[in-house]
Amino acid sequence: MRIEKLVVVGVGLIGASCALAMRRACAVGEIVGVGRSRSNLDRALARGVIDRAVMLGDDWTREVQGADFVLIAIPVAQYRETLAALAPALGRDAIVTDAGSTKQDVVLAARELLNERLPQFVPGHPIAGSERSGADAGDASLYVGRQVILTPLPETSSAALKRVEEFWTTCGARVERLDPERHDRILAAVSHLPHLLAFALVAELASRKDSAEYFSNAGSGFRDFTRIAGSSPEMWRDVALANRDALLTELGAYRSAIEALMLSIEHGDRASLDTMLGRAAEARRHWGETATGVGPSGHP
Repeated sequence: MRIEKLVVVGVGLIGASCALAMRRACAVGEIVGVGRSRSNLDRALARGVIDRAVMLGDDWTREVQGADFVLIAIPVAQYRETLAALAPALGRDAIVTDAGSTKQDVVLAARELLNERLPQFVPGHPIAGSERSGADAGDASLYVGRQVILTPLPETSSAALKRVEEFWTTCGARVERLDPERHDRILAAVSHLPHLLAFALVAELASRKDSAEYFSNAGSGFRDFTRIAGSSPEMWRDVALANRDALLTELGAYRSAIEALMLSIEHGDRASLDTMLGRAAEARRHWGETATGVGPSGHP
């Protein structure tokens, strides 16, 4: 595919990696970065991630008027304001997609704000990332072999869907489709819950008076389990609130599992422990053997 002018709203890990991947594929002409942080935009310019930078609030939608592709890669709580500003600036042939970790709230905002441009919007979510953030974290290889989930609407035009699929495959990704509600339910369990559990464990230990001693004696298991607690607090706060219902359901299920584990330990129930640990180990090994292309998720 070929994009003559790409506008990336949010030049962090996800947006910068897309820009770099499209550059490496020689599939883009001009890339304009839009963001809230001047220092981050300056870093993006210095790295060659973008050609020009515009601050949000500086009449940034003027850049959209000549764009043929817009990628929204910002925290989901900022979508409504961004979509409202974006809608009147979009050309008839411009395509819009996003990289938000939740989809039902994004779809609701798009329906309310994009109006006649709604068919040009294709909601998406790359299942890729790391705990790093900002333009310096951008990696042209981030999406190679990774999965991207698209949640097209009944109104989505087939041409827009095809272009967005081509965009992500050009970045190296595998593209799948899900219903927005199903997406949010599944990701609550396999992405949002693990991230919040990691944050909760680190926060609890950090609140102890002797926390330094605990951290100084932590090993690779703790490091692996809590790596994602180094991700953006703002982003994960927004994800937790945006996907509240599904996440509360998963937290309830996890709490039940923890309570069962506590009872097994309290009563010395070796059989129950063997059953649970064995089932988990087998499932994890099987997933590890089959989940090719699934990488660490510091992003949603």
